[in-house]
Amino acid sequence: MRAVCLPEQGDIDNLVHDENFPDPEAGAGEVVIEVKATSLNYHDVFTCQGMPGIKIPLPIVIGLDTAGEVAGMGPGVEGWSVGDRVLVNPLNLEKGLLGEMVNGGTAELCKTDAGQLIRIPDGVSFADAASLPIAYGTAHRMMVTRGNIAKEDKVLILGASGGVGSCCVLLAKMVGAEVVACGSTPEKLQVLKDLGADHVIDYTKDDFVKKIWELYDKPYRRAYTGGVDMVVNFTGGDTWVKSLRCLKRGGRLMTCGATAGYGPETDLRFIWTFELDVRGSNSWTVDDLEKLLAYIDGGEMKPLISETLSLQDTVKGVHMLADRQVIGKIIVTP
Repeated sequence: MRAVCLPEQGDIDNLVHDENFPDPEAGAGEVVIEVKATSLNYHDVFTCQGMPGIKIPLPIVIGLDTAGEVAGMGPGVEGWSVGDRVLVNPLNLEKGLLGEMVNGGTAELCKTDAGQLIRIPDGVSFADAASLPIAYGTAHRMMVTRGNIAKEDKVLILGASGGVGSCCVLLAKMVGAEVVACGSTPEKLQVLKDLGADHVIDYTKDDFVKKIWELYDKPYRRAYTGGVDMVVNFTGGDTWVKSLRCLKRGGRLMTCGATAGYGPETDLRFIWTFELDVRGSNSWTVDDLEKLLAYIDGGEMKPLISETLSLQDTVKGVHMLADRQVIGKIIVTP
């Protein structure tokens, strides 16, 4: 089969488009998927470059988010048939992540445990389904399952133009919340407006703390007014204390990562004085993914797909992620 694999870590350009990669064979409890769509994630950049403490079996086929049709089944598989439309939950607690510890979706075929399959509703395309697990699943768990986003909330979303961030905007608007979205270019800000953001901030030019207090200019935190109800911050670094300063009394700071640094300075005075909640959120569950599929099937949500690439252009897509050129998701279609 054709596959894009990584024989050696160190650089994105180490990825190879192999025309004769061995076909996977389904063992007991396993299925082989004919891949119809895979979405790329920044995690693929980390896989190529290497991550401290994580030893990856090489060569490895990248691509964590995979959707397709069941093409073959091993012994003991029940409840599935050849031709079924499926999304693969990339997380396997015993074997590790698809596309990192086991071969992933940038290939014509992909093998996985049958227990990782999620049925795709008829109204959901393969591309939309493949957009979900890593970015949208993470966003749903953070915003809905852990964050309890509600219609009356005012929410500030940092890094809003990426895969996780754009889904946070979609989820917040889906429930009717008021959204302030941060981006770095006029093009990204326009896309965020198109997604429904009520206000946008160019954080390269403006101090987002000042902009928040210009928008919500009743700084009476002791009376539970002024500021936003929720800040979504998965960047960390020097944005951490600034995020605390944007919250109203009783507000919640949501995080699912630390792309700009995991050891930021903090200021405990804000946390106790204004009774702030800091809530972590880690990955997703099957329930998160099934709910997202239902939103799409019901017409409540449409994933933001910025690029659809052929398999041989996978390297280009990973470079786009590394260079922060992406608004939304990149789909690879073998």
